[in-house]
Amino acid sequence: MTKPCIICVAITGSVPTKENNPAVPITVAEQIESTHAAFEAGASIAHCHVRNEDQTPTSDPEKFAALKEGIEAHCPGMIVQLSTGGRSGAGHERGGMLPLKPDMASLSVGSNNFPTRVYENSPDLVAWLSSEMRQYEVTPEVEAFDLSHILQAIRMSEEGLLHGKLYVQFVMGVKNAMPVDRAVFDFYVQTMKARAPEAEWCAAGVGPGQVVVNEWAIAAGGHTRTGLEDNMRMDRDTLAPSNAALVSRAVDLCEKYERPVATWQQAREILEVPLRA
Repeated sequence: MTKPCIICVAITGSVPTKENNPAVPITVAEQIESTHAAFEAGASIAHCHVRNEDQTPTSDPEKFAALKEGIEAHCPGMIVQLSTGGRSGAGHERGGMLPLKPDMASLSVGSNNFPTRVYENSPDLVAWLSSEMRQYEVTPEVEAFDLSHILQAIRMSEEGLLHGKLYVQFVMGVKNAMPVDRAVFDFYVQTMKARAPEAEWCAAGVGPGQVVVNEWAIAAGGHTRTGLEDNMRMDRDTLAPSNAALVSRAVDLCEKYERPVATWQQAREILEVPLRA
């Protein structure tokens, strides 16, 4: 298979702490350093959250600005993708970083259950976030926790409600949402091929499902996500020493299936995300 595989590294997230794994980068400086190592290992997209000093999540645009600036300086060409996720804020606060004009931003287009709460994404909020992304020319990565989210993303793209090329990520393994299920994964892939053949897709697994979903996605010709946000272990007994180590594992899987790892230039070409002037 000659198509390059884009590897996204989810460096921090909103939940993992240093008590869970000392390698989780919390400060902006730690995140920049960790992202640089992951970039050197083969990641071409950085999926970014920011934290307060006490490790709690935040949507503070100033922290996002500092992180974006640092990644752009130390990882030239890497696609910076900022999170609009719901653990870091509420309502329009979740899109407060979009005026920074990152290359990409995550976008959830529907609600679902999380381990202890409802991850709420109302139609009004989804419409506002997508309109802000269009205004600032930010390409969304649609986070699909359910089949309905994939279908909604395709509809929104067809109606011109999403900026740029459609890019959908299947998220599997979140407790109370879609489990890591091969039959479901295969159906997701076929749905994308049948209904949005020009789109690109990616897949992410949570916890022990990370490496499983990495392999499924790479073998099936899609792109994949790894990183400490989703999984903090190399195996049951071993903590991941870094984001770069998890990226290297995905790179090894690309070699297994004879797929080239996408450079940042190839990732931008595939996703139609140009460097900003």
